[in-house]
Amino acid sequence: MKRAKDTTRKAMLLKRYAPIADSIATLFFPYAEVVIHDTVDRQVIHIANNLSRREVGDDSAIDELDINARKKIYGPYEKMNWDGRRMRSISVTIDAEDGHPVGVMCINFNIAVFEDIGAALELFVKGIGVASRPVDLFKDDWQERINIFLHEWLQKRQLALNSLNRDHKRELVEALYLEGAFNGKSAANYVATILGMGRATVYKHLKGLRDGSEPEL
Repeated sequence: MKRAKDTTRKAMLLKRYAPIADSIATLFFPYAEVVIHDTVDRQVIHIANNLSRREVGDDSAIDELDINARKKIYGPYEKMNWDGRRMRSISVTIDAEDGHPVGVMCINFNIAVFEDIGAALELFVKGIGVASRPVDLFKDDWQERINIFLHEWLQKRQLALNSLNRDHKRELVEALYLEGAFNGKSAANYVATILGMGRATVYKHLKGLRDGSEPEL
């Protein structure tokens, strides 16, 4: 009788939840492993994308989760895989019709590969042997001064460059003018390009600022 109940329970767990486990593992392949445990027999009964090198029928060691009927989700928590790589895991209890937990589905995600990518990106961004900019060579870099002022201006107002309306652009051109940004050769053309404005419009507004009038952009 007990064997029949055990067989029915395992069949229910596999029929209902193995396809879910397989689909999660497929979606996040090759980084996610999904394991279904029978918490009554304390056995692994299904493994999708086996990263942990366990086998169906292995002991679950599921006691460490302290399974109870009230708690449904455990984690996220971290584990170490057999190869020393960090895994981030989350476990969800599987209930029988009476609400009693009979299984657990564990999703184990290999985060070590993303840590490696993050470290590589950080190294690339920081650079090796990157020196300070030669001051003498770039002492009159009006383009960078415009870039710095422009993005500080946008940040203070919580605006994006590609969302500026006509009034914003007029205010920004005036702010750049007061900052002396248009002293550089071709500065007006550069500002017109990055703001998506006609050059004639920028020149017209600059003429108005110098004459003391306020033409519309």
